[in-house]
Amino acid sequence: MSDVARLAGVSIKTVSRVVNDEPAVHPETAERVVAAIEQLGFRRNLGARNLRRGSTTGTIGLIVEDVGNPFYSELNRAVERIATSFGRQVLTGSSEENSDRERELALEFCARRVDGILVVPAGLQHGYLVPEMRAGTPVVFLDRPAGDIVADTVLVDNLGGTVEAVTHLAAQGHRRIAFLGDSPDIFTAAERLRGFREGCVRNGIPYDENLVAMHTPAPEKIGHAVRTLLCGPAAATAVIAGNNRVAVHLLRALAHAEHRPALVSFDDFELADLLDPPVTVVAHDVSALGHAAAELLFARIQGEQSAPRKVILPVRLVPRGSGEVAP
Repeated sequence: MSDVARLAGVSIKTVSRVVNDEPAVHPETAERVVAAIEQLGFRRNLGARNLRRGSTTGTIGLIVEDVGNPFYSELNRAVERIATSFGRQVLTGSSEENSDRERELALEFCARRVDGILVVPAGLQHGYLVPEMRAGTPVVFLDRPAGDIVADTVLVDNLGGTVEAVTHLAAQGHRRIAFLGDSPDIFTAAERLRGFREGCVRNGIPYDENLVAMHTPAPEKIGHAVRTLLCGPAAATAVIAGNNRVAVHLLRALAHAEHRPALVSFDDFELADLLDPPVTVVAHDVSALGHAAAELLFARIQGEQSAPRKVILPVRLVPRGSGEVAP
């Protein structure tokens, strides 16, 4: 600002008035200041301005597992829509399913004085956020709950959706149904496995531990599961994929199989409806998940003081063909 004032031949206060669109500046003087700003490439420091005024930073933080996963890309976009409507920008980081990285990102966002944080948690210990929450930074967990603190949470009906998937396959006549899920340490994976067990019980199907594989999705692991669970005389005739990444790896492993099992995927994914046969899915509105979490966060930012809330969003089974294959 001193450089701009010197070049324009005005005081620093005059530069401040022009930058902040304050009145009482002669038009010709304002033009000289604007010309000096353009010539010098001056940009005001919004962080410093907000700190001086005691106002917000105009940002919120979002921590997801992997921004490269289409699920989280859509979630990020939904959060951005709500943030934009409140005049905020979104800072996003990937935890890569690492609790240390999650903590690092969360505390970095707090150090940058974000107005609030949305977290898809990677770990189970979130006591490190308690001092920040007490200091006035609202935190909302989404897709998975916090591990050891009580906080606002927005989830989808993981258990109910998997029960519906088992029921749908049982209605087609399947009795040997496999379940391929993500790491059992992840809340959503554990809940979907619990739903699979519950679905078997409700439909009178014996739960067989040998038809369950829970691993971090990777081509070699899914390929091994296909050879183990879906081949041979005791093979499963149907399979439930625990999330979109498992489903994609599973479809690749089955690409050249002579006989494909019936398939239901928890999570929809791009082009699922264009495959042959189209993939039956347990779908939930990812945008609704992001919207609900962001709206709850902004309610807290604006001063809502009610007890922590837990919101569970519904899911729906979308039959397309792969889940309607008979044994």
